[in-house]
Amino acid sequence: MEILIISGLSGGGKSQAASFLEDMGYYIVDNLPAGVILKFAEFCAGAQGQYDRLALVYDVRAGEDFAEFFRVLDDLKRGQITCRLLFLEASVSTIIHRYKETRRPHPLYGECGSLEAAVNREMALMRPVRERADYVINSTDYSTAKLKRELARLFGDPGGRGEMVVNVLSFGFKHGIPLEADLVFDVRFMPNPYYIETMRPQTGLDQEVYDYVFSFSQTREFLKRLEDLMSFVLPYYKEEGKTVLVVAVGCTGGHHRSVAVARALAAFIRTLGYQVTENHRDMTRS
Repeated sequence: MEILIISGLSGGGKSQAASFLEDMGYYIVDNLPAGVILKFAEFCAGAQGQYDRLALVYDVRAGEDFAEFFRVLDDLKRGQITCRLLFLEASVSTIIHRYKETRRPHPLYGECGSLEAAVNREMALMRPVRERADYVINSTDYSTAKLKRELARLFGDPGGRGEMVVNVLSFGFKHGIPLEADLVFDVRFMPNPYYIETMRPQTGLDQEVYDYVFSFSQTREFLKRLEDLMSFVLPYYKEEGKTVLVVAVGCTGGHHRSVAVARALAAFIRTLGYQVTENHRDMTRS
């Protein structure tokens, strides 16, 4: 089992890091007291792999001294658990800018009297934790995508749970465009098997319908151009930190043309090495 404890400065990016780590397969727990961490770790260790990757967002200023927190760290590291401490920080000016954008009060503002003083006070206060960290990320110049890439580099699952998944989805326009779609392609220009009586009750998963749809040059040319587009854009979506990309292919009812093209497109994307899910939203709808 693996436990990653996330700590750092307010405004340093802890919440955003936790969100990204959740996408990578970590089970996230926010603000768990130090005294409970060991018991929680024991519970998760006995859960038969259900909680094999934990990320605990821990604010060591929350009513506990560093001594107890460091004792918990030492106990975890001596056990059979892989335990690492990630510390997130940023420059004073960056944190001030982030707080001005969110309009939230800094937790030390009341005792320090100004935002700048509060940030500097927290930096001094958190120095012992920073010195114990296994990883320190300064997010000052990090875009959202860059932070996600760095987390994937440091903590990515060898099993691939942090990789981008491409969901190829067929649908019928008469039932509405899928709200979750990132890219939408309309194949209603293709000849429609619906008007062939023997094919009407079938779907694009049936070989007869599939072969009919791809017997036309415009279908084959469209798929070739779509494959070229996917080959071009998918690496950029992955680089930008996209976790799930939904590619929707629509025809009128979502039974024949869109299903056949989505089926072919999903097969091609798999050859590029991406994780692919294939879904046909409206295939069984009347």
